[in-house]
Amino acid sequence: MEKSALIVAGGIGKRLDSHTPKQFLILGNKPVLMHTLSKFSHLDKIYLVLPKKYFEKWRALCEKYNFEVKHVLVEGGENRFSSVKNGLNAINSTDIVLIHDGARPFVKKELIKTLINKVSSGFGIIPTINATNSIRIKEGDNLKVINRDSIFKVQTPQCFLYNEILNSYKIDYDEIFTDDASVFESKEGKIKNITGNYNNIKITTPLDLELAQLLIKQVT
Repeated sequence: MEKSALIVAGGIGKRLDSHTPKQFLILGNKPVLMHTLSKFSHLDKIYLVLPKKYFEKWRALCEKYNFEVKHVLVEGGENRFSSVKNGLNAINSTDIVLIHDGARPFVKKELIKTLINKVSSGFGIIPTINATNSIRIKEGDNLKVINRDSIFKVQTPQCFLYNEILNSYKIDYDEIFTDDASVFESKEGKIKNITGNYNNIKITTPLDLELAQLLIKQVT
């Protein structure tokens, strides 16, 4: 079966307070996004969704850092939902697709393999980790404690049979769509989870970037 990665990298670094989009920030010895794409280099195809205005910048970075992982550039949309939709529509043929955040450079190939092995018709597979902090939910003016063992943090990549997730995205955007799994469920798809990895962080804040700089030293 043919397997493809759809990497979504539309961020502009607002929460990082950076003039450089987070996916282009240097992590270790190369941009964040290059670390991310390299983790999927064993798959058949990689599709990278970027804002059109960053295409030339990305190509220049690839030349500067001699980055040779093959991939197809796809123009992003006004939000993540539309960017994923554009990416899915750009895929010419595949059986399985893994949709991943470009700002998660520490995904493990073992996790990717497990997701691929677990996906099946009618079921999307997502990595999750248990919440470790105490959790409360607001009910009126009160905060009610809930069992944190029933709370999971969702990660990417999220894995689907390509034709099924493509069909799920034939819908208009809704603010309830916080990830690809929620879109899939809107078309009555089912979601199963596997254990993710605590190091599979998404670089969003300055603290995330500091943590990433420490983590990269452990894997290089």
